[in-house]
Amino acid sequence: MSEELNPENPEISATEADEPIKQRKNGLYPGVSDELAESMKSGWADTELHGLEPIAQVSETAARRAALSARFPGERIVVPAGNLKTRSNDTEYAFRASTEYAYLTGNLTEDGVLVLEPTATGHDATIYLLPRSDRENGEFWLDGQGELWVGRRHSLAEAEQVYGIPAADVRELAGQLAEATGPVRVVRGHDAGIESALTDKVTRERDEELRVFLSEARLVKDAFEVGELQKAVDSTVRGFEDVVKILDKAEATSERYIEGTFFLRARVEGNDIGYGSICASGPHACTLHWVRNDGPVRSGDLLLLDAGVETHSLYTADVTRTLPVNGRYTELQKKIYDAVYEAQEAGIAAVKPGAKYRDFHDAAQHVLAEKLVEWGLVEGPVERVLELGLQRRWTLHGTGHMLGLDVHDCAVARTETYVDGTLEPGMCLTVEPGLYFQADDLTVPEEYRGIGVRIEDDILVTEDGNRNLSAGLPRRSDDVEAWMARLKG
Repeated sequence: MSEELNPENPEISATEADEPIKQRKNGLYPGVSDELAESMKSGWADTELHGLEPIAQVSETAARRAALSARFPGERIVVPAGNLKTRSNDTEYAFRASTEYAYLTGNLTEDGVLVLEPTATGHDATIYLLPRSDRENGEFWLDGQGELWVGRRHSLAEAEQVYGIPAADVRELAGQLAEATGPVRVVRGHDAGIESALTDKVTRERDEELRVFLSEARLVKDAFEVGELQKAVDSTVRGFEDVVKILDKAEATSERYIEGTFFLRARVEGNDIGYGSICASGPHACTLHWVRNDGPVRSGDLLLLDAGVETHSLYTADVTRTLPVNGRYTELQKKIYDAVYEAQEAGIAAVKPGAKYRDFHDAAQHVLAEKLVEWGLVEGPVERVLELGLQRRWTLHGTGHMLGLDVHDCAVARTETYVDGTLEPGMCLTVEPGLYFQADDLTVPEEYRGIGVRIEDDILVTEDGNRNLSAGLPRRSDDVEAWMARLKG
């Protein structure tokens, strides 16, 4: 990785290089000659792009902004994308736009801000972005975020074509907001500079209402979102197939080989992974969010793989399969796996319009409680077990969650509209029951210890029931074994 130093004077420190351009000699870094500065200002072709196609979801983002405008008439709405975050010293984490901003604009670049300015009839929307790097002051080649360092950005005129929203220079926005009057709401937690400019104009209570509204707006997906979720799932299915084909290499190395293999598929076909991949072999499968992925992969053990590809528009899949590393379940592994499969079948069957959100969880938990009583691991009757929650020693977590731009989507929606709400067509959620017998659990027979099984699919609520978006991956134990045998050749 090239160090961001003055090309004319390599002795300039990183600290000096961070000094604002306008404070430097010639408007540039110390050590840059007048002749070089003048040379770098000219001799460049005009690369402005014209006739650009708008993003695929341009009509959907417009409709989402219209709904937001109708909810908060007469109020200025400010939704930042967020800024780059430092990973270490002078390197940053890969940028990921805030969910709210991506949902309302489709733009995914850092430092952007959507502003809805109130009018007599609604709101005028403007997207504030960094324009192309300035070639007059040397920003494009000397600043660490100039386009010769990090790549070309859209000009403001190009952005208007792509996103269907008037665009303006974000560097002027903080001053404008500081001088603005009237009620304002801002999505907090993404841009400290924008929040600082609004300090005396906003309240946490009002801003939380905005955040909750935008979370609940995503409960029901539009056609574009459903298509993106299916795309994410389809890529994820291919990623699982990739993993099965390299299990022998993982046995020779570690869970990291599995993690890297799936990540390759995510980066080739999408933007990234939607969350840290859980590549949990053997007893690691009993750790719900095992993302260290540094353990051994052994023949005879199970591999719990929980992973999802994130599309270029940031919608993510979330799928889990528990696979026998050598391609064949043992008798006990199959018994436990089939119990979880039966529970998931009951949960999926409960997903339909008009059903309570909690119904699929209750249906899956009932099956698992029955199995635990049947196996003599907990004393019945089943209704007593469920009433006291005794099955949770081995089931541990809820049976699912909403899915979309965030893997745990709509997270700040009100309880009455989410977990106490009713399912509607267009909602997308996971159904993911599991059984986990910890390696140190003395309440179960020794042969159970260290076995963890979860099966997870992404389910779309339809007008007449549901559709399993991840049906391309087999779930029944016999089908899983046959699928693995085909892939392994």
